[in-house]
Amino acid sequence: MIPNLENYRIFLYTAQSGNFTKAAQMLHITQPSVSYAIKQLEEQTGAKLFDRLSKGVRLTAEGKALYDYVEQSFTLLVRGEKKLRELVNMDAGELKIGASGPIIKHVLLPYLEKFHEQYPHIRIRLLQIKTSEVARQLQEELIDLGLVHLPLADEALDVTPLLEIEDRFVVGNAYKQYAGQPITAKQLCEIPLLMPTSGSSTRVFVEQWLARQGVHKEPDIELTSTEMIMEFAERGYGAAFIARQFASKEFANGTLHELTLTEPIPSRMIGIVTRKGASLPSASAFFLEKLRP
Repeated sequence: MIPNLENYRIFLYTAQSGNFTKAAQMLHITQPSVSYAIKQLEEQTGAKLFDRLSKGVRLTAEGKALYDYVEQSFTLLVRGEKKLRELVNMDAGELKIGASGPIIKHVLLPYLEKFHEQYPHIRIRLLQIKTSEVARQLQEELIDLGLVHLPLADEALDVTPLLEIEDRFVVGNAYKQYAGQPITAKQLCEIPLLMPTSGSSTRVFVEQWLARQGVHKEPDIELTSTEMIMEFAERGYGAAFIARQFASKEFANGTLHELTLTEPIPSRMIGIVTRKGASLPSASAFFLEKLRP
């Protein structure tokens, strides 16, 4: 039978004070309670732990052997409680989050900057990954939350819509003439197309939209970075498929121009995803509350 923790605490204070009465005062209990707890501990361990002296008590050899372990154990418990308070009070911990590059830059970064400024002791572990990879990393518990393009169908994940985005084809000055009037999907395909790499949620979305218009065209340039796609469009390599909100500066500067299509591209949502039924660590839970609309 394992003695209860309180008996060990009483043993520790008694050993340190060398006196039942002093131990009782330190623990805010009665002296008979201390005496009874030590008696219980000795009976349950089968060892005499203290020699009773005229002016106090002294550890026996067996008591000294036990004391070393009890002292270490309570030191670890104190450290554990301190660590727990730090986590709850946001003085320690980790924020583990994953998202694609464009979402990180244009959606997540402003929140992260405020969070880091307010809680500088929280370690931020940020992974730049595709939507499909976000789902896998969540399920493997490598990250605690992610931001993805919706829809995302996964029964193991909770999904919360966060932000509506409008996808557009944009061109640089070399193809500016196409921006003057509405064009069909077929006319669009007369321009070289700049798209994300195959398999990304954005690539799948635009290919599905083109298919609904009855056209199919392989992209002329495939790039993993939205910034690179925009850069190539600005330099006159063709029409880039990007979220309109992610190119506001380029529109204002006149280096990119939005194409108007006769069949509008439907809007999409960016969403927050977490593991269904799983409790988030304090840092991630707090950050999630800041993110939610």
